[in-house]
Amino acid sequence: MRLLAVDRELTQDSYYAATAPRGAGHAALEGAVEADVAIVGGGLAGLSAAIELAERGHQVVVLEAAELGGGASGRNGGQAIHGLACDQATIEEQLGLDEARRVWAMSIEALDLIRERCARFDIAAEWQDGFLGLATSAAKAAELEQWARRIQDVYGYPLEWIAPADLPRWIASPRFHAGVYDSRSGHLHPLKYCLGLARAAAGLGVRLFEHSAVTAMDPGERVTLRTARGQVRARQVLLAGNVYLPEFAPLLAPELAARIMPVGTYIACTEAIDPARLRALIPSRSAVCDTNFVLDYFRPTADHRLLYGGRVSYSTVTPRALMNSMRARLLQSFPQLRDVGMEYAWGGFVDISMNRAPDFGRLGEARNVYFLQGFSGHGLALTGLAGRVVAEAMHGDAARFDTFARLRHRRFPGGKLMRTPALVLGMAYYRLKDML
Repeated sequence: MRLLAVDRELTQDSYYAATAPRGAGHAALEGAVEADVAIVGGGLAGLSAAIELAERGHQVVVLEAAELGGGASGRNGGQAIHGLACDQATIEEQLGLDEARRVWAMSIEALDLIRERCARFDIAAEWQDGFLGLATSAAKAAELEQWARRIQDVYGYPLEWIAPADLPRWIASPRFHAGVYDSRSGHLHPLKYCLGLARAAAGLGVRLFEHSAVTAMDPGERVTLRTARGQVRARQVLLAGNVYLPEFAPLLAPELAARIMPVGTYIACTEAIDPARLRALIPSRSAVCDTNFVLDYFRPTADHRLLYGGRVSYSTVTPRALMNSMRARLLQSFPQLRDVGMEYAWGGFVDISMNRAPDFGRLGEARNVYFLQGFSGHGLALTGLAGRVVAEAMHGDAARFDTFARLRHRRFPGGKLMRTPALVLGMAYYRLKDML
């Protein structure tokens, strides 16, 4: 349980946890229950699937090992952005241009789905339109402009190019050179959104159980999932535990563990800033992300703070003096905030796949165990779409799910002992490229 222990320690100082009270929570599973679908993992993907399945008339049980939204779903940067974590070229090379266009369109559907669910289920998740993708040098700006033009020409998706002379109107920072603006992407409070989805799922009849780690799975036409004090029998199962699945249940689906890696991500949040001063930094109030491989991302919050993410750990070792190091990164982008204090700093793990593409599929001879993983830090919107397409597949229409399932994924090199050191070395190379 090492990852979970580190997560619990890191999230004690989370801005999201401080501003989104959980309430009474949900009991652990006791005894035996029956369901049409059992879902392992109570994050955004699992809850989204539960909502979609319940709306289609299925009896659904969700088993969460800790607390709903306790992983990356409830503590991420809050940015909901077009596309996938990998470049569209990765999808084109594997599936062809027509299917790549289909995948892109689904990523935009994922953005609309957030708005729809917030409106339908009255989720006060603090949604804010707007995303700025910014380049930190002239060379990176040229690459970004070329990418944006191709997305417009080939995928028909409008992006506004921001030339260097125009950039000061969009952001008051000396660090950035040029960028693109997307009005359809945006940002929100992820824990409020996740807990809102949980309330929506419960309102649709989904049975939610917390502190109910799955310890074993017996496959068959009806699958049995066992916990410490109960069991669920279901016709179909969804594994949506992502990076925590191998830790809670290492024998549940060992073939999946080698295809993802845990990566530590870290965020800090300032004290409240005068609203006019904060708006002067980012007049559009957009979410912002640079285009470096090891990137920084930030956004204003609804209560007038600046939330800033940028450190990663590929060794799963938490950086020392996290708040101070995050403040130093923030000041590289906004040196004018030297008089502003930091109030929160937290982090945790996300799962990445080798090619940064999402990893969806089925397991077992009966093909009734589905899985969703590999969102690679780009899952706030995509998890919602993933829940929808896996629900479609479980209900009988697997066309969209199988588009993702056809993506090929490799194991991380080096085996269980060496793959983390290999990844650390690889990321050091990319950090050096960003610096140069």
